[in-house]
Amino acid sequence: MSAPLSFKPFDPQFRRNPFPIYARGRRESPVMLHADLPIASVFGYDDIVEILKDPETWSSVFPVPAELDARRDLPRSMLAQDPPEHTRLRNLVSQAFTPRMISRLEPRIEQIAQELVGAAVRRREVDLVDALTHPLPMVVIAEIIGIPLEDREHFKKWSEALIATLGVGLMQGAPGSRSIEAQIGVIEEMRSYFSELVERRRAEPREDLLSGLVAAELEGSKLSFNEMLQMLVLLLVAGNETTTTLIGNAVIELLEHPEQLAQLRRQPELISGAIEEVLRFASPVQFDPRRAMRSVELKGCKIEKGRVVICWLGSANRDETVFEEPDRFQLTRPSNRHLAFGFGPHYCLGANLARLEAQTALRVLLERTESFRRLDDEPLPLHPSPVFRGFTKLPLKLVGRS
Repeated sequence: MSAPLSFKPFDPQFRRNPFPIYARGRRESPVMLHADLPIASVFGYDDIVEILKDPETWSSVFPVPAELDARRDLPRSMLAQDPPEHTRLRNLVSQAFTPRMISRLEPRIEQIAQELVGAAVRRREVDLVDALTHPLPMVVIAEIIGIPLEDREHFKKWSEALIATLGVGLMQGAPGSRSIEAQIGVIEEMRSYFSELVERRRAEPREDLLSGLVAAELEGSKLSFNEMLQMLVLLLVAGNETTTTLIGNAVIELLEHPEQLAQLRRQPELISGAIEEVLRFASPVQFDPRRAMRSVELKGCKIEKGRVVICWLGSANRDETVFEEPDRFQLTRPSNRHLAFGFGPHYCLGANLARLEAQTALRVLLERTESFRRLDDEPLPLHPSPVFRGFTKLPLKLVGRS
């Protein structure tokens, strides 16, 4: 008889290959209380959908550490709000991410991708994260917001600092004081920067998202300055981190499945489906947390009021009751109902933008190269946050088309 299921979400071995644990979880403990962590894990697709679509029972609002709570001028991020506040904030920014607005960005995304891939091919040996997967989404979201070109390098540093400990506090009960101080310091830097930029937009509005948010703030009840600041922080981090990881994971999976890479080179029209399969098979975001608003019994497991539940999206996307041959990477998979962008009220606002950026980056990389391969077989460095399953470096050798 096998030992009861147990795993540590921070364990690098688990993070590199969580799928055997996920499979055991779905079979043996669909809902599991952790003995040494203040969380419960949920592994099944249907259970996760039920949780994510029910914000009255499963809240996105979590306790704030005392050091941050003392900073009452820092409102909660839209990600950490429930309806109706979440709905109000989401509606204020959603116009920038409609299908029509995203389609208008397509030529510019193409231009950026061509420039970045062209430079990478000329260098031949590159870290693809530095060369393509990070700068593409960062430039795009910066241009959507309206950030001057010369200021964009600030955001790599800020984004890395804010994302490094994401999810750690929920699992450990509270982040360390040093981590909180670092985050407050970054927020203060961003506050100072955006205060100046907001004043410029008040004086000279442009056709960018920041000008739209300034207009909403000037209307009074719609958006406060501090809410605007949190919105900009969220967009800068969420607008590039997930897409960076998605593009990198796409390249890694294609290298690990050379027959699928060869098929995609022969049939580039499959790129849209390829990105959907990467989203399912190698989900950039591995989990989505919620907090129980009342005591609930789920799959025979008692979840006490206030308990944090970790919805393992990476497990839901390998659920054999939903996906045929879930551990097979298949470009032409039909009816790919993955949960990589979440579900319910918090479904990713930038999902269509992320898809377009990833499809464009991959298509241009395939068009401009005869081949690409890993420079070595060394384990790739993991993303610092357990929320993400991705890597911070991807050294490649590129062979350009002659």
